[in-house]
Amino acid sequence: MHTDFFLIGPPLIALVSGIAILVWPTLLNYIVAFYLILVGVAGLIPPLLLGG
Repeated sequence: MHTDFFLIGPPLIALVSGIAILVWPTLLNYIVAFYLILVGVAGLIPPLLLGG
C-alpha cells in the first residue's frame, strides 16, 4: 500500500461517514456528521495543497 493512503485515507473515511450519517439524521447524528465532515476536509486540504 502506498504511504499517501495513510495520509488521505482516514480523513476521506471520516468525510464519507459524515455524509452517510446525514442521510439518516437525528440531532446527535447531525452533530457527529458535521464533526466528521470538518475533520475530513481539514485532513484532505494539506495533502491537496502540497501536491500529495
